[in-house]
Amino acid sequence: MEVLTKNINYFFREIKTIVKLDLLSNILSVLSLSFIFFLICLIFAGGNITDSMISAIENEAEISVYYETGANEISIGNEIKMIHGVKEVTYIDEEEAKMNMTEILGEDSRILELFDHNPFNSYIEIRIDIDEVESISEKANSITGVELVRNNKEILDKLKDISSLISILGVLIIVSVSASTLIVTSHIIRQGIYLNKEQINTLRLLGAPEYFIVLPYILEGVFMTILAGLTSNILIYFAVNYIYTKIAGFLTFMVLPSLGGMLSSIFIFSIILAIFLGLIGSLFGLKSTK
Repeated sequence: MEVLTKNINYFFREIKTIVKLDLLSNILSVLSLSFIFFLICLIFAGGNITDSMISAIENEAEISVYYETGANEISIGNEIKMIHGVKEVTYIDEEEAKMNMTEILGEDSRILELFDHNPFNSYIEIRIDIDEVESISEKANSITGVELVRNNKEILDKLKDISSLISILGVLIIVSVSASTLIVTSHIIRQGIYLNKEQINTLRLLGAPEYFIVLPYILEGVFMTILAGLTSNILIYFAVNYIYTKIAGFLTFMVLPSLGGMLSSIFIFSIILAIFLGLIGSLFGLKSTK
């Protein structure tokens, strides 16, 4: 360790020399790696956004209970409160139902002006434990005076299916592009060793230990992937900001994770992945050159 510490300047000079020997190729390699990491980060962000949406829907899961005309909604609500898994009961009248739909539709709510009367009915809104949705729906539907019970379980199930599909595709793509990263990184290392083979032989003749010879190449590979990761973070910053702006403008009801938290998690994920892939790719490149 003392030898490494004392020669740290030498190692960095060596990295600089190795990079400059094939500067154009190294720049193109870093750009290629940057786009690979950008793709990985986009997949990571998409998975986080989908999971956040599903979690928010589960936490705010609701059932709408519509009752017959003339039925006592207070009595129905009191019975519903006794059902296991019910968190909260709210009574929604016709005007509030219309206001809620107007807010959801946004600019498209102008279509409601075509009606001569309020087309919405009063109902009872129930916040529930999502795991008890079927049991609650069945028990609420059996209450005297209840006409219809509507829940969003089918939508939630479809979202979960989409999330699972995104996760599977994400894993496959991440594995594929990670393999590409290893190949590019190992190519950088092999090229650097080939261009410096005379210097390597000289160091061996002088009795330099093997780790002393190979360390600059390992550091070069890690440095290249970290640089690519940082470059991809710049691209992902603008991409995620754009995505958030568009979603917030068109889907105002959609729950998104914190933008700052999302960008921070992407940054940490990309840097850790860059270090890992850089190290593995460098070792693979060294191994392949023997």
